Amino acid sequence: MGIAIPIKREEENMIQIVRQALAAALVTVFCAAPATVVEASEADAKREERWQQIADYLFDDREVLPTDTLIRIEAPKRAQDAALVPITLTMPEKDKIKSVYLVIDDNPAPLAAHVTFGPAADPGTLHLRVRIDTYTNVHAVAETKDGKLFSTVAFVKASGGCSAPSGPSDAEAMKGMGDMRMKFAKDIQQEKPSEATLMIRHPNFNGMQMNQLTRLYTPPRYIDKVTVSYGDQDVLNIVGDISLSTNPALGFGFIPRGEGPMKVVASDTKGGRWEQTFDVPSITQ
Repeated sequence: MGIAIPIKREEENMIQIVRQALAAALVTVFCAAPATVVEASEADAKREERWQQIADYLFDDREVLPTDTLIRIEAPKRAQDAALVPITLTMPEKDKIKSVYLVIDDNPAPLAAHVTFGPAADPGTLHLRVRIDTYTNVHAVAETKDGKLFSTVAFVKASGGCSAPSGPSDAEAMKGMGDMRMKFAKDIQQEKPSEATLMIRHPNFNGMQMNQLTRLYTPPRYIDKVTVSYGDQDVLNIVGDISLSTNPALGFGFIPRGEGPMKVVASDTKGGRWEQTFDVPSITQ
């Protein structure tokens, strides 16, 4: 038979305090989780509503269907530099693709670029660098040759990319504006898809950057059109906007045919126009 041990009043009070703390902790655990789920669900709903507004504006009444096969997007979950966010678009069924749209939903101007592929293009992969202003969904929309639209999405955590200065001063940022470089992959073979990277020196002022010397906002001046051709055929036609990064870089695929140099023509919103040709490395049979 057990022996009852008397408990002092101080001990009773301590036990009561522990019980109350445990009960409060359990309430927090069981109540906080549903609240978090509700908040996440509301945020997702707002992002989806935002996307529908953008899609209606860009594509009118054309239906945009989700896909995980026609186009894929690779983007960092958290950007190291919000003014230079690398984006890779992959089109596994590339022969079906006519063009792609890159949309940064919560940027001031969501459409970052519209890229149309020409006869000399290999639309399998596209690399770009963009500015991202806040935590946002990034949509990639593939337009097929029969006129249908398919989209995929990635969520990127970034902040302040659109207002980040392009350089220590506007004059410094504009030095060499329009200069271009092109890097080609090695071992280019006739009629076999190959890759190239185009780099254009341009500050891509978007109107949101403050001059660090005058403390005034720099008027917008950004590249809005780029055409890449190979011989007498187009590779890419690009329509850009304020979300393309300073000194834009574009990685793309093309079909080597030994038909002359590759030519790039770029223009900006202030009437600037630059043209340059690049010799494609020797093609092996």
